[in-house]
Amino acid sequence: MSPLDGKNETADGDTRWGPRGTAAATFAARLSFEHVSHSYAGVEAVRDVSLVLAPGEITCLLGPSGCGKTTLLRLAAGVERPQQGRILLDGKEIAGPNSFVPPERRNVGLMFQDFALFPHITILDNVLFGLRHLERSMALREARAALRRVGMAQYEKSYPHVLSGGEQQRVALARAIVPRPAVMLMDEPFSGLDQRLRESVREETFAVLRETRASCLLVTHDPVEAMLMADQIAVMRDGRLIQCDTPAEVYRHPEDIETARFFCDFNELKLVSESGRIQTPFGDLNAPDDGYSGPIIILIRPQGILPVEGKTGTEATVIDVRYLGDVTLLTLGVHGYDDPVKAQVASATVPEKGQSMRIELDPQHVLMFQS
Repeated sequence: MSPLDGKNETADGDTRWGPRGTAAATFAARLSFEHVSHSYAGVEAVRDVSLVLAPGEITCLLGPSGCGKTTLLRLAAGVERPQQGRILLDGKEIAGPNSFVPPERRNVGLMFQDFALFPHITILDNVLFGLRHLERSMALREARAALRRVGMAQYEKSYPHVLSGGEQQRVALARAIVPRPAVMLMDEPFSGLDQRLRESVREETFAVLRETRASCLLVTHDPVEAMLMADQIAVMRDGRLIQCDTPAEVYRHPEDIETARFFCDFNELKLVSESGRIQTPFGDLNAPDDGYSGPIIILIRPQGILPVEGKTGTEATVIDVRYLGDVTLLTLGVHGYDDPVKAQVASATVPEKGQSMRIELDPQHVLMFQS
């Protein structure tokens, strides 16, 4: 029989995860970056980053490719040594001008985008790799418990190449958590999976992380993933830390316009404020700074454009209708404004193409930035 025959599969084709609440817990540590900078061939990858990851907290490093996220993770892992600043684990310097603790002595777990499983050894031996300091019988007990938690116990004698991508990711997770690390470092661990599988694996991985209670630093370029998983989001750009706060705060009060754009495809209106008042196609708005006069950019989320009944609001014409399931994306022509406007509305109340409707703004989905 093939090692894949007769397995207990989920709807997406991967084996079921083990019972929740059974992952071994660890003693979480505080991870701190103090004014850390690092360059490659004279090009700064990380510039003066100060960041604190509290014990048991999940922090997502969020930003576009090349912004310094993975470099910061490599510095925390000990793969690179910071050229300036220092890194501390529970207040002890593990990298800096005075000391450097090698990766194997940092008590951190690593999980990479490509899973980095050893192809020439079995699943069980892959998980045992981080337990070489334990007596064999104890190491086997810990490794098998970790494989049971991720639903891969029945494949302990198989090799990585017979597993699906989602199953390989689970083995990588088991290998990372089995030494009970104080800090987990994860570099875009879900990006290689298709959308449906990514959602289920991400949810189960989140549950495992909460069970182990390890602190976690997770690199992602997906804002939805960051908001789903993080206790705090650290937004990076061009090697710098732009903003670090809770998901709600970063979403509602982004530090700058580029951070705002990272979370949403906005309707952007370039207008002018005169003495703190802004005339828009949707009516007058107050500028964020009282009395401000000058150019200003108004960002409106599609869900911030609401259909209204009667003769209130602003007149609009439906140019296009795109059904997305529970919601529908409308393209609107707004009276007094040349550019089309995107609105996201509940599918139960969708107007037809060519139909007139009236709309108003939801202030909580409107952001303003001086330009």
